[in-house]
Amino acid sequence: MENEEKNPTLERIETFLRTMIEQLEPIGTDPVGRGRPRILPALCLWAGVVVCVLRGWNSQLAIWRLLNNKGLWQYPRYGLTDQAIYNRLEKGGDEPLRRLFWLVSAALQERLAAYIQPIAMFASEVVAIDETTLDQVMRHLPRMRGVAKGDQQLLPGKLAGVFDIRQQQWRYVEHIENPYENEKVAAHSLLEHIQRGALILMDLGYFSFEWFDQLTSEGYLWLSRLRKKTSYQIVHTFYRQGETFDGLIWLGAYRADRTRYVVRLVTFRVGEIYYQYITNVVHPTQLSLHEIAVLYARRWDIEMAFKLIKRELNLHLFWSAKTVVILQQVWAVLLISQILHALQLEIAGRAGVDPFDVSMTLLVEYLPQWYDVDFIQLMVEQGREGGFIRPSRRIRIRTPDVDLRDYASPPPDLVMVREPRYAHRRC
Repeated sequence: MENEEKNPTLERIETFLRTMIEQLEPIGTDPVGRGRPRILPALCLWAGVVVCVLRGWNSQLAIWRLLNNKGLWQYPRYGLTDQAIYNRLEKGGDEPLRRLFWLVSAALQERLAAYIQPIAMFASEVVAIDETTLDQVMRHLPRMRGVAKGDQQLLPGKLAGVFDIRQQQWRYVEHIENPYENEKVAAHSLLEHIQRGALILMDLGYFSFEWFDQLTSEGYLWLSRLRKKTSYQIVHTFYRQGETFDGLIWLGAYRADRTRYVVRLVTFRVGEIYYQYITNVVHPTQLSLHEIAVLYARRWDIEMAFKLIKRELNLHLFWSAKTVVILQQVWAVLLISQILHALQLEIAGRAGVDPFDVSMTLLVEYLPQWYDVDFIQLMVEQGREGGFIRPSRRIRIRTPDVDLRDYASPPPDLVMVREPRYAHRRC
C-alpha cells in the first residue's frame, strides 16, 4: 500500500481501486448497438459501489447521491433517478465485482510479501476454513413485508471461505444459497483453493474421520479439536504427566467407524478448561504441544475476519432483498476488507507489533474521516499515543511446561496405516 508519502492514504487507496476497476473493461464495457446508449458507464457504477463501502456508507441511495450529486473521480455527475441506479444494479450481476475482488487480492498478495508472519514455516501455507450465515434481510424492504418473522426466506444464505493466516487475506470465498447446509458439503470445493502441504485449521463443524483421512492422503496437514465422546486407541505415548498427554492414537476404537491413518492427540488442563487437540503432524519436534495450542488459537483469525465484514463493514445491513444486489454488496465488502487487513498488517510490520495490536475497529472508523493525512505513517508514528496500537485483548495461550528430552520415541515398526471404515452418520 506504499506509494508517494505525500499522498493521503485514502486517496492512494482510491487510486489503487481505480487502477483495478479499469482492468474490468472486458466485462464492464457497455454494449454498443441499437438503442439509446447508457448514461452511466458500468465502470463508474462499480466504482460507486466499492467507494461507498470504503467510505462507510451503507445503502443504494448513497451510491445514487455520490454519482448524481457529488461525482466520483474523473466521472461527471449523472442526472439519474435513484430507481435507475437500483435497476442497473439488479441487471448488472455480481461477476464484475467478483472479478474485481480477485484482481485486488492478487495485487495485495504481492505487496504484502514483506509482512508475512512466520507461522509454522514447515507448511506451504497456514489457512483456516469456516462458514458464516448471513444476517436476515430487513422485513421493511418491499419484497419481504409479507414474510413472517424468522422465515427462511429472510436468510440470504451463507459464506464459506479460506483465510490465509500468514497474510491475513481471504484466499477464497463462495456463497452458499442454503443457510442450513452442513459445512462438510462445501469443504471439498474449499480444498481446491488450498496448496498441497498447507496446514489447515478447522473447528468441529468439519470433524469427520473420512475427511481427516482424505486430507492426509492428499498431502494436507490439519489441526482440529477432538470431539467429545469420540472413541480412540492409544498406540504410542510420547509424554504423559497427569492430564498432560502427547501421543499417537487411532481415531475410532470400533470396527464400524475408524480412520485409516494414525493421528496425534495432545491434551492438557489450564485452570478449569481441559484442552484436546488432534493433528496429522505426528512428530513433536516439528510441532510442539505449545505450538499446537498457539496455532489452533489462530483459527480465531477467520472469525475476526467474518466479524469485520458483517459488523464493522455493515454487511448485516443489506441494501436490498434481491440476491444479485446482496452478492454485489458481499463482494464489495470483501474487497474492502482485503485492503483493511493489508493496512493492518503493514502498520503492524512497520511499527514492530503484533497485527492484532492494531485496532481494526478504529482503523475502519477513522480511515474514511482522516482523508487529509497519510494514515499509515500517522499510525506508525503516533498509533500508540492515540490508542490505535494497544495490547490485543486476545487470550494469551498458556500450556504446561514440557521438555522434548522427556519424550519417548516410537518403535520403528509402529503400524501407522490400517484399513478404514466410515459409518457415514447423518450430519
